[in-house]
Order: sequence, then structure tokens, then C-alpha cells
Amino acid sequence: MLAIIRPLWAYRGFILGSVKREFQSKYRNSLLGAAWNVLNPLAMIIVYTLIFSQIMRAKLPGVDSAFGYSIYLCAGVITWGLFAEIVGRGQNVFLDNANLLKKLSFPRLCLPVTVVANAGLNFFIIFGLFTAFLVLSGTFPGLPFLAIFPLLALLVLFSIGLGITLGVLNVFFRDVGQFFGIFLTFWFWLTPIVYPISILPERLQPFMSLNPMTRLMNAFQVVLVNGQWPNWSSLWPVVVLALLLCVFGFGLYRRHAGEMVDEL
Repeated sequence: MLAIIRPLWAYRGFILGSVKREFQSKYRNSLLGAAWNVLNPLAMIIVYTLIFSQIMRAKLPGVDSAFGYSIYLCAGVITWGLFAEIVGRGQNVFLDNANLLKKLSFPRLCLPVTVVANAGLNFFIIFGLFTAFLVLSGTFPGLPFLAIFPLLALLVLFSIGLGITLGVLNVFFRDVGQFFGIFLTFWFWLTPIVYPISILPERLQPFMSLNPMTRLMNAFQVVLVNGQWPNWSSLWPVVVLALLLCVFGFGLYRRHAGEMVDEL
């Protein structure tokens, strides 16, 4: 682990510089600039709130709040967005930076770390606005909100392991990226994000729990919608899977780091 962390720390300036450049280039030649980072998620929260809690009057079983379904939807969509961004960009990170990899000598794992940092920056802007909405609407979950931080750490760990694994495979087999883009769409709809798992037939519900993202999304929704602590014991399969993916992904990278440059 130290062999991985030490070179990353030594190149922290490179990582921070890359994050800053990407953030600035995203809004270059834009009149409102970084304000779009606030306006886009704010618009999403307003639309979800107006449509699902006011117009459709959508409600969740056992949730009396008028904003219950809106919070449920935002809790899933926002956290899924972090997962999808890390994995989606992770699978292309080595291909997108092919010229950089060929010309400069630096720890290649700086690139996935930059992906996570950029995704994390975008997420915390959106989630900060969502948290402000919870406070203003009187639906803030209270002390159980602290559970969000270990849940996010687990989500990022799972995303990194999967993203690096796909990123290395995608260098040698370009179909991996194309296939996973389609798979991710199905994965989203097979995860209870826009619908509660309770509406599914009882015979299907146990199969949904085999999906690691079902367990993670449910944990976020329990905290943010119900104001309760998540069932930590239900998350141990996700922890094991995340650790296995990280070990496998980093091992795959270390074995094929030299060959990757030739393939790019």
C-alpha cells in the first residue's frame, strides 16, 4: 500500500494541477463560468421536487413527507452519478491520456486519482445543494446523516476497483468500454433508484439484493429518506467485493503497465 501511496503523494502537485485545469477548461468561454456547477444540479433538484412531490404527488410506502419521493430519487440519482462518473471515466482514463502516457514519466495511477478527485468535486457541489434543500425543507435526517461518509467511502472504493479493472482491460480489448456503456444503462434500471424495491414481486426481491448497488443505494435512501442508520451488516458483501476488485484491478495494472503503453 505504501508503494502506491508514496509516489502519488510525491506527485500531488501534478494531480491537483490536473484537477484544476479540467475544472477551468470545462467552463472556458462560458459567461457564467463555474456558476453552471450550481445551476445544473439546482435545476435538477427543483424539477424533481415540483414534478414528483407537487404535481404527481408521488409517495413512498411508510413515508408521510410530501418530499419523500423527491428525496428518495435525488438520494439515488446523485450517488449513482458519482459511481457512474468514476467508473465511466475510469474505463477510458488510459486511452484518453495516451499522448501523456507516451511522452511523460509519472506514476500512471495519478490518472485514476485525478478521475476520482474531479468526480468528487462535482459530487460535493451537487450534494451540498441537496443537503441545503433537506435543511430548508425540514427533512434533514439528523445524526444518521454522518453515515453518509463511510457509505461514500465504500462507494468510491467499489468504483475505483471496477474502474481500474475496466480501464486496463479496455486498453487491450476496446469492446469492453462499448459493452459496459450499454451494461451500465441496464444496471441503473435494475437498481431500485427510481422505484422502491417493495413494488416488485416478492419472488424477485431476493435476486435484487444480489446487485451490490442495490445494497448501497438502499443504505443512502434509508439515511436520507427515513432518517435512520443503515443496516451495516447488509453491506459486508459490497465491502468484500470492493476490496477484491481493488486488489484485482491494481494487480492487473501492475502486471500490464509496460504493455499498456505499447497498446495505446
